[in-house]
Amino acid sequence: MKQAIVWVLFIALGFRVLAAIAVQTYVEDSGRLFLIEGDANGYWELGHRLANGEAYEIYVPPRRAMRMPGFPGLLALSIKLFGENLLFCRFLLGAVGVLACSMLYLLGCTLIDKRTGLIAAAVAAVSPVLVGFSVLVLTETAFAASLTASTFFLARWLGFGSKKNGSSENSGRTNSMLLAAVTGVVAGVACYVRPSWLLFAPAVCVFAVARDFWFGRSPEVADKSETRSRKERIPQLKQRLIESAVVLAALFLTLLPWAMRNKSATGHFVLTTLWVGPSLYDGLSETATGESDMKFFDNENLLGSMTEYKMDREYRRRAWSFAGENPGRAIQLGLIKFGRFWSPWPNADQFQAWWQWLGVAACSLPTMALAAYGAWLSRGNLALLLLTLGPVVYFSAIHSLFIGSIRYRLPAEYPLLVLAAVGGLAVWDKFKPQTEAMQKTLET
Repeated sequence: MKQAIVWVLFIALGFRVLAAIAVQTYVEDSGRLFLIEGDANGYWELGHRLANGEAYEIYVPPRRAMRMPGFPGLLALSIKLFGENLLFCRFLLGAVGVLACSMLYLLGCTLIDKRTGLIAAAVAAVSPVLVGFSVLVLTETAFAASLTASTFFLARWLGFGSKKNGSSENSGRTNSMLLAAVTGVVAGVACYVRPSWLLFAPAVCVFAVARDFWFGRSPEVADKSETRSRKERIPQLKQRLIESAVVLAALFLTLLPWAMRNKSATGHFVLTTLWVGPSLYDGLSETATGESDMKFFDNENLLGSMTEYKMDREYRRRAWSFAGENPGRAIQLGLIKFGRFWSPWPNADQFQAWWQWLGVAACSLPTMALAAYGAWLSRGNLALLLLTLGPVVYFSAIHSLFIGSIRYRLPAEYPLLVLAAVGGLAVWDKFKPQTEAMQKTLET
């Protein structure tokens, strides 16, 4: 199995190297720097500023807390190592895509078994959509790697993959506390790439406490009748509450340096960014269509008359006011964005060729079908569903408020591939005897 995963990661790297060369050749022939411009230009400029030790701000008037620094920091590393060479930058981003595949393998092994982890990683390694996005100057794959790593540590903290090794009770508690701290830190690192991950770890903490309160059982126990007595549950519940506090404290402390920097740059303690308001208004306004169109931001130029913080709060106020005054339209927009998020083919106008639709749908539809079957087979294990199906449901809800696009689904598809592997292997195991019998018949 170890040799198999090495081959899978080697194949993943090979596909991403080829994709990097193909994308770079295409954009150069088109006279552009990036395949999907806009966000990519902004991230690249912020990466330059970090690499050159300049102020972390962008545009005029300057936006000092518009983007989290995780992905620009990765681009700054590329600029430091390779200068302006975008091809080598794409190679570096492709390597991050391979890291995402390896984290997916670890997640699958932890949640189910090595065979499931291997299949999930193999699908991610060769999926044309995941391969293609790995080499774009966008946050999707870097976030996928950190999200999957965060999910892996959450799984370990919840008890998946743990083995009784005869260690003392005090030693076990110390290890649990350390694991809780690492879990919070890794979740914080993922938030540095995309702040929308901020609420997922707290949600898992709530689930963990509720599970221990009601059942007092490990995630491997499927029979709810096998609950512990109240006397046995109380110490475990206290331990879980303390661990949850450690997870949340570690998450907060990981983000604290950025929040303090924001306090210095904007005069306000901001844990994530001041771009929530405009993004929310982009999805909830009189001109909203479910597709991103930020023309209003430049046209209105609120930053010309107010601070970045007040601008963010003003757009938040407008968005919620619109939703309150137009609930029917807000629900309609939510359904449109929900459909765009779950679309099995591309949303962007530049990817509307029939072969692009067919290629993306050929990947998305089987993945969704097998994941749905895997979820049905795993329906008795809520912790497993939380960590595999949970991220994509979580982002589906978030982007039904903001902007819907399959771009925002892609990072959450990595954990979802564990469920797809469960479903695919179940189908294979079901028909394997018939296939073997047919093969023997043909041989005779």
